[in-house]
Amino acid sequence: MTARLAPSMSAAIALTTSAALLPALAVLGELRPTWVALAAYAALCAAVGGRSRPSAAPLIGPAAWLFHNGFVEHRHGALDLTAPAVEAAHVLLLGAAALTAALLTAPRGRRPGRRYDLAA
Repeated sequence: MTARLAPSMSAAIALTTSAALLPALAVLGELRPTWVALAAYAALCAAVGGRSRPSAAPLIGPAAWLFHNGFVEHRHGALDLTAPAVEAAHVLLLGAAALTAALLTAPRGRRPGRRYDLAA
């Protein structure tokens, strides 16, 4: 069984990998608000979420959104919330990608160190 990342470590990794994704998007010419950039950040959230606990999803999604909004959509690190419903949908999409991956890769069955009442 592999250890899952703590929520704080998951958020730190999400921030770091989100920043590392920017040069790759720049090489591809995708530093603009397209579905490719959003899909890349959703895949990043799923990758980090797959190694994290489900409770880390509310931290992973917004961490990736910060870089998507600030550097892909509005350039130069300026966050913009002129369309709050769209931005909320982006945050929910990125968080859902992380949560789905975390739930799909969660260990199943008994957890070591727990006692179960077999008579019940």
